[in-house]
Amino acid sequence: MRILFFPAFGLLYLVSLLPFRVLYIFSDVGAWILRDVVKYRWKEIGQNIGQAFPEMAETDRVVIARRFYRSFTDNWIETVKLMSISRRSLSKRVSGNIQVFHQLYDSGRSVQVNLGHFFNWEIMTLYTGIHQPYTFLTVYLPQSNEIMDRWIQFVRSRWGNPQIPATQMSRALIPWRKKQYLLALGADQSPAVPDQAYWLNFLGRPAPFPRGPEKFARNMGIPVVMLTTTRPKRGYYHFEYFLLADDPKSLPDGELMRRYVRHLESNIRLQPELYLWSHRRWKHPWKEEYRHLWVDEAQ
Repeated sequence: MRILFFPAFGLLYLVSLLPFRVLYIFSDVGAWILRDVVKYRWKEIGQNIGQAFPEMAETDRVVIARRFYRSFTDNWIETVKLMSISRRSLSKRVSGNIQVFHQLYDSGRSVQVNLGHFFNWEIMTLYTGIHQPYTFLTVYLPQSNEIMDRWIQFVRSRWGNPQIPATQMSRALIPWRKKQYLLALGADQSPAVPDQAYWLNFLGRPAPFPRGPEKFARNMGIPVVMLTTTRPKRGYYHFEYFLLADDPKSLPDGELMRRYVRHLESNIRLQPELYLWSHRRWKHPWKEEYRHLWVDEAQ
C-alpha cells in the first residue's frame, strides 16, 4: 500500500490543479454514476430523508436525494482541490462570522467546536484553521485505507492544523493542556456502544449520540461553539459560528447535547442536501432499557 501512495498522491495533486469548472464536470459524472448507475445507498438515503421529512411530498424528498449525490461528489472533488488551492483562493469562496473565536481567545480560554456532517467540512476545517487565533486541533477517525488516511491528513494539516487521532485522543492532547487551543469534534457520529450514549429525538426518531464531546467540555471547563453551514451557490460556503454554551459545567447532564441536536436539526432544514444522508444515523434501534439514558424532552 505504501508503494501505491506516492503515485496516487501525485495523480490527485495533478487533478487538483484543474480549475473548479472542470472539476465539477467530474463531480457531475460521479454523481450520475453513484445515483443512477450503481444506486449507491439509494434505499438508505431515501429512508433517512423520509424519516426526517414525513410531511413532505415524495417528489420533494426525491429532489433532496438527487441533490445530495451532487453535494456528496462535490465534497470529494473540492477536497482534492484543497491539495493545491491557495489561501487567497480559498478565502474568496468562504464567508461567515468567526468573531466568537477572537472573543473567547481574548478571555484566555481554550474552546471546543462541535461539528455535524455538513458539506463541505474539509473546506470548513482548512478555512477556520487560518482565520482565527487558536491552534486548531482536529480530532479524526483513522481510516482503514492507508492511502485515504494519509491523503486526508495531508489536506487537513496543509497549513499547520495538528491532527488528533480519536483512538489516542487523551494521550495526543497532553502537550496542549496548558496552551490555548480550539478542539474540533464531530458530535453526530453513531456511537459504537448505544447503552453508554445519550439518547434524544433526532428528526422525529430516537437516536444515540456519543457522550464524549459533552464530557470533555465539562471536564475541561471550556466553552463550546457550533456553526450553521449553508452554501449560497456551488463552490461557495458560509459558516456562521456562535456560542452554544459558555460554561458547560453549569448545565444539567445532557443539556449541551440537547442544544447541539436541536441546532443540528435546524441547520439540516435550511439546506437538506448538505447533510450526509448516507451516514447510518439510526442504525441502533431504541429499546426501553435505554430509558435512563434519555436526556431529551418527553418521548
